[in-house]
Formats: sequence, C-alpha cells, structure tokens
Amino acid sequence: MPRFTLTGSHTSLSLDLFADLHKVKALLASAEPVSGAVLQALEDGLKKAGADSSVKAVMICGENGKFSAGADIRGFSAPKKRGGALGPIVSLIESSEKPVVAAIEGVALGGGLEVALGCHYRIAHAKARMGLPEVTLGLLPGAEGTQRLPRLIGVPAALDMITTGKHIPATEALKLGLVDEIVEENTIEAAIRLANKVIGQPLGPRRLSLKPVPKLPNMEAFLRDAAVRVKRQARGCLAPELCFQAVRAATELPFAEGLRRERELFQVLLSSGQARALQYAFFAERAVHRWATPTGASWSSAAPQPVRRAAVIGLGTMGRGIVTSLVKANIPVVALEQDLEYLNKGRKAVMLLLEREAMKMEGGAQTLDFHNPARLQFTVDFDLLRDVDLVIEAVFENMALKKEIFHKLSKICKPGALLCTNTSALNIDEIASATSRPQQVIGTHFFSPAHVMRLLEIIYGRHTSPSAIATAMQLAKTLKKVGVVVGNCFGFVGNRMMFPYVEQAVFLLEEGSRPEAVDQALEDFGFKIGPFRMSDLAGLDVGWRSRQGQGLTGPSLPAGTPARQRHGQRYSPLPDLLCEHGRFGQKNAKGWYQYEKAGGRTATPDPWLHNFLSQYRDTHGIKTRFIDQEEILERCLFSLINEGFAVLAEGIASGPEHLDVIYVNGYGWPKHTGGPMFYASTVGLPRVLAKLQKYSEAHPDVPRLRPNAFLKKLVAVGNPPIKEWMSYLSQQSAKL
Repeated sequence: MPRFTLTGSHTSLSLDLFADLHKVKALLASAEPVSGAVLQALEDGLKKAGADSSVKAVMICGENGKFSAGADIRGFSAPKKRGGALGPIVSLIESSEKPVVAAIEGVALGGGLEVALGCHYRIAHAKARMGLPEVTLGLLPGAEGTQRLPRLIGVPAALDMITTGKHIPATEALKLGLVDEIVEENTIEAAIRLANKVIGQPLGPRRLSLKPVPKLPNMEAFLRDAAVRVKRQARGCLAPELCFQAVRAATELPFAEGLRRERELFQVLLSSGQARALQYAFFAERAVHRWATPTGASWSSAAPQPVRRAAVIGLGTMGRGIVTSLVKANIPVVALEQDLEYLNKGRKAVMLLLEREAMKMEGGAQTLDFHNPARLQFTVDFDLLRDVDLVIEAVFENMALKKEIFHKLSKICKPGALLCTNTSALNIDEIASATSRPQQVIGTHFFSPAHVMRLLEIIYGRHTSPSAIATAMQLAKTLKKVGVVVGNCFGFVGNRMMFPYVEQAVFLLEEGSRPEAVDQALEDFGFKIGPFRMSDLAGLDVGWRSRQGQGLTGPSLPAGTPARQRHGQRYSPLPDLLCEHGRFGQKNAKGWYQYEKAGGRTATPDPWLHNFLSQYRDTHGIKTRFIDQEEILERCLFSLINEGFAVLAEGIASGPEHLDVIYVNGYGWPKHTGGPMFYASTVGLPRVLAKLQKYSEAHPDVPRLRPNAFLKKLVAVGNPPIKEWMSYLSQQSAKL
C-alpha cells in the first residue's frame, strides 16, 4: 500500500491508496487548508487515480478531524493564484470518470466547501459544520461556489448561506440536500462504504455543472425582493450585494458564463478597499488577544486564574445580561441583589432571558441547566460570595455605592478572588482604593445587551496584577466575547471617543440640522443606529444624571453660568432641556423622536422637537443654516478619530487595532471600513488633519476639534501606514 507525504508552509498532506477485497480503491487526500501545496497534491492525486485502472472510486477527506477551513486568508493578496487555481481543481474533481466522495468532518468552509461541491457525493459527520464565509472578508466564493450551490440546494437557501456567510450544522445541510448522508461514527469508513456502493453508477446526474438551477414559481419577484433585502442588510457593504449578483447570474446564465461572471465580481471585490478593511478587521480581532501594558505586563508571561464559580451583584439590565452570559458559558453563578423585591424582579427577568436563549440553542433548555441551584443561585446574602473565584459588580454608575460594595467584597471574598466592576466611565483606581487588594480589582465594561454584544472592554488600574488581566481576558474568551485590554481614564476607550462624536451631533442640531438628518447621514455611512436614535434607546436620563453628578447641569450648577458654556468651552444644554421637559427616549415614548407607545421602537420625526429647536436657536441668537451630509460625517467621525489619536498618545491602548476592534464590536462602526483608525488611514491622515483644522478654526471654543499632536506628527513624517504609527510615538509621552 504506497504512501506519499507532502509538506508545505501552511499544510501537511498525506495521500493513501486503499484497496478492498473487490479490488476497489479510494484515494484519501487532505484538504486542510486549501493552500498551494494542497491544491497541487489534490491535482496530482486525482490524475494518478484517473490513470490507475485499479482505482475504482476516489474519496477526499481532511486531516485531524477537519475537512477544510478554506483558503489561507493571508493568501488573498495573491488573488489570481487562489481564484485561478482552486476553480479548475473543483472542475477536475467533478469531471472525474470515477465517483468522488467527500468525507466531511469538523468544518468545510469557503474553498473547502467548494471542493466538496465538486465531489459527486458528500457524507458528513453529525457534528460537522459547513459554510461559505467569504462575504465576511469582503469577498465572494471564487471557486465556482456561487454557481454550484444554487444548483444543489436552490436559490433561496444558497443566497442565505452566501450573502450572510453563516455556518450551518450537518443536520441542516442534510435537510437542504447539501450532503447525501450524515453519520455518527467514522466518517471516512462510511465514505469508503458509500464509494464502494456507487461504483458503476452514472455520474452525469451528480455533476452540479450539468444541473439546472431549481426553478421557483416566482423567481423574478423573489430575486427583486431579495435584492432589496440584501442591500438593506448590507448597510453599504459591497460583498453581500455582489454575492447576490453572482447567485443571480447562476439563475440567468449557462454554467460557463456564470463562472466568468463570478470571476469578474470576485476581482471587483478583491480590488475594493472594503475587502482589505474586512481582512484587517479579521486580523485585528486576533491581534488584541496579545495584550500588553506600558509597565511591561503582557499576555506572554501572565497566567490566568481558574474561574470555577462566579457572582454578579446587581440585577438591572446589565447584571441580567451578564448572569445570562455566565450561565451560557457553563460557569456556576451566584446572583445577588440588595433586597428581596429587587431580587425577585431580577430573577424573573433572568429566567425569561435564559428561557429565550435555551430555545435558540440546539437541545433546548436542558443544555443550560439553569433551574439547578448549583448552577444558578439567587440571594441577598453577601456571605454566599465567600468561595467564588470572580465577582462582577453591575450596579448603576455611582462611585460611592461601588466603593461601599468593593469595601464589603474585600472583607468577604477569598484572597485570590478577582473583583470586577462593570463601569462605563468611572475611575478603576478610586474603586480599588476601597479594598485591601487593589491588585485584584479590574474593570470589565460589558455592552448592552450583555448576553448579545461581543465586546468586553477590560480596564486595568495602577495596581491591577498581570494575572488579573489574564483572568479577565480568559473570561472574555470563555463567554465567546472579544476582550480588549485598555488603560484607566474617564470613559476608557469606547466612551471617551464617543463623547466628541455625540457632542458634535448635538452642536449640529444647534446650528440648523435635525436629529433625523444627522442619524440618516451616519446610518448611510454604515452605522447600525445614529446617535439620536441610540440616545433614545439608551435613555436620555442616563446621561443627564451623569452630567448632574459632574456639576454640568442641575441644582449644583453655579448661578449665572452661561447656558452654552462650561469651563470656558462650548456646551449644549439641549439634552438637559429635553430631560427637563420629561423626554427620556423610548422608555416614555418621546425623546429626540416620538414613539408609538412607551417602550416603542419605531422612531418618528417629532414636530414638537423641530419647533423646540427653532425656538432654542431664536433664544440664543443662532442663525439657522443648511448643513450638508459631508459636514455631518466629517465633524462627527473626525472628532471621534482625533480623540482616538489622543488615546494612543497617552498609552491608554496599545495600538490602533485595539480602537478599531472596540468600535466595530461595541459601537456599531461599519466593519467594511475596518474601524475608525483604519478608516482614517484610508481617507488619508493629511485630509483628516486639514478638515479638523478647518472646523476647529470655525469653532475655537470646542477643544475636541483641535487636531491632536500625534496626528500632526504622523502627517509631518509623511502619513505612514497604520502598522507603523506606534513606532512614531515616544515612550516618554505615555502617561501610564
């Protein structure tokens, strides 16, 4: 039984020839990942099998329990090689005169699934997952996948898979007809059995290129509606729309012409800036796992502590989501509230959330086991926190209350327990000062809804130990979240950069714009939700309370303070005035917009507000002017980016990719632009600087429009690529 082994930089490959008693042979080739070496070996193996009269059938499988996770993403910079190499191999597989069976284990993604689509038969392990995720990298399946998949499973299912990039389980693949059979046992043995069974059967009906696309009674109407839906969901991202066009080509053109169209569209995407931005975002998300602090602590030397049991204090909106996240991650939880009334209210809300999550999960409620008190316990007794490994405090943003809780935790929790605060802006060092173990205190800023949002901002204080940071990062991973380590300052990274963005949005209203115009401009740019709809969703009273606490408005504001100035800087009292008029947003059906009912979600422009803005401008002698979309975008986005440069210069974050990951995963920044800092690099830093200088001169009383010194320095040294930015930052300028 001859055996050959080939190795390459990203791949190891073995080809084995099998023979059974009937002189039937099957070829085993690994297809993980679809790199140049694998393609060459597949081609060689297929040709060898074709030429060997003793080989009666071919079987393709992967090594190490994975069929193929697709192409090596780093290889997309050499497009012609990838698009031009894999497609012909898929055609070669399909044109084989001997039956070819794919044995799918683990995952068959992207180019891996396209290889399987070239096979005449597909058999999958019950736990395998399949998908064409190229769209998430700004591309489309470029190796005949957009033409073969609709022929196999029909246009609606193929469009859904290709335009969303979602992974589907084997059970769903079987229902769709993507695979012929699923097995619980050894997939390779089952595939060999199937190969033996189909020898001699005609292969014409199994060749997808020869199959017509299954007709729909209303194909034109379906495609018309689908085009609108895909465009709406894409929010300016090109790849889903071009994926749609490629699938539509499969319904309108012969196979060979459809392939040409697929290749054309693939090249369009490849040369678009969006593909580069999405691939940058993909790698940035992996880069933030390698955290470091200015003091020299880093991921490479810090070991996390095990978290066998956790506690959450406070069962408001955030606390409920955090409890749900922990239960979903199979971490036993103690949920604590201040009194029985709040506890019972919180318990009901948590149970409802968990019931919903259980319904979404395969296997139903049993998989979460949340009715078991050993997994989830509700209490008002702090003593039950004595043996937990980690506590997350999630009470509302009040420093005195948080310090009181941390003082108590310091006395009750075991010495090694990690004490986390879910705060969106408060000083971690001040909270830690209430304890006898500041090295165990860390900020864990969850985003609402906490059981859905992927971002976890992890904030270290002056005394936080490297092990505490590593533990929080490990927790993020366990919760299937993206943890980003940042330094301690007001608002940390995300909210600090958001302040100037929201500030500019409100100033634009003062000067003549309307909430719907500002929101529309930013949503057209690709944000999921504009600043005013976001404010109504979060509740205007939240920011109002914070500003009252800071002495910017309310009873503590000194008499005689100018309405539109604080500490010598421009200030807009508009959000405060709305709250004084009892307008808190969605919760009471009126804020920057009006809503159909309290808790309603449909924002409608409000004539009352338009009239109110007009009166406000008259009162303060502001001349209304028309503000175009370009100014809205530049003032909101560039002020946010400018703050990002300040964050980098102060050493609050290790690099621009950290800021981009935070904004893409926590603030709805459009992923196809890479994130705010990557977007700035594509616009060109000289342009960002010039626009900030222009607006700063027009509004000299707005410090956040003044270009940051680090941005100026980068422009002065010639606008270097984003990966080189941090090398121009002198270590002395970092405050931490």
